[in-house]
Amino acid sequence: MAPTSLTRRSFLALSATLPLALKAHAYASASIPVGLELYSVRHQLQQDLDGTVLAVAKMGYQGVEFYAPYFDWSENQTKQIRKLLDDQGVRCFSTHNSFEYFAPENLQKARDRNLILGSKYVVMSSSKPKPGLDGWKEVAGILNSAADTLEPARLKAGYHNHELEFTPLDGTRPIEILAKNTKPSIMLQLDVGTCIEAGSDPVAWIKANPGRIRSLHCKDWAPGDSKGYTVLFGEGVADWKAIFAAAESAGGVEYYLVEQEGSRFSEMDTARMCLQTFRKMRG
Repeated sequence: MAPTSLTRRSFLALSATLPLALKAHAYASASIPVGLELYSVRHQLQQDLDGTVLAVAKMGYQGVEFYAPYFDWSENQTKQIRKLLDDQGVRCFSTHNSFEYFAPENLQKARDRNLILGSKYVVMSSSKPKPGLDGWKEVAGILNSAADTLEPARLKAGYHNHELEFTPLDGTRPIEILAKNTKPSIMLQLDVGTCIEAGSDPVAWIKANPGRIRSLHCKDWAPGDSKGYTVLFGEGVADWKAIFAAAESAGGVEYYLVEQEGSRFSEMDTARMCLQTFRKMRG
């Protein structure tokens, strides 16, 4: 028998461990949580903040991302929302922040509110760059400065793209400037739908930036005036199977976020149906 051959006993022992290993791998993959970007239910949220958060939790979402209006809550209201989340076993994964919140005079308040909410990432939802690629380098500098302020509090900065960041400027996509000129700790939150509409490949982008695509806005898109971002998750042109595979093998994804800008259904029904489809497609 060759030295590298398995004995019958060792083969049986190895075979017995394979199901456990496969199960562990499947569990690790399935354990990536899915939340809702609450902009998806923004009108409902404006009418009944607590009730909407409670309803989203009961749908089965494991977390949420609050968008800009959270910044105007009082400290006491923020604590009440945190208690509501805790009571439902739901986490605030991150917050979606206006460019102005990253100014030194506002960042401390954003930091404090995120700490109360239990958030991990303070995400810049968009930016206002000066003309040219140098303007995007300046945005990168603002993100780096914010990261330096946030990281001692165990918070991280992030950046959320729209079409603009994936639209070439002087032959270079601004998102490439941001990726190249920001600290590796800064998350590049990928909005899948806007990436696709701009003509870029989300899978290629994820693979080109390993470990930095720690969350994705799972928003679909389809061409046509009557479609665009109003198609439900799974109804557009995104190759979600390939996107999930890339995010989990290379991107370093920590959580997914369903986002919907609108649809032919109510906001709450849309959020519910998108989660059901996500569960079927993602497993």
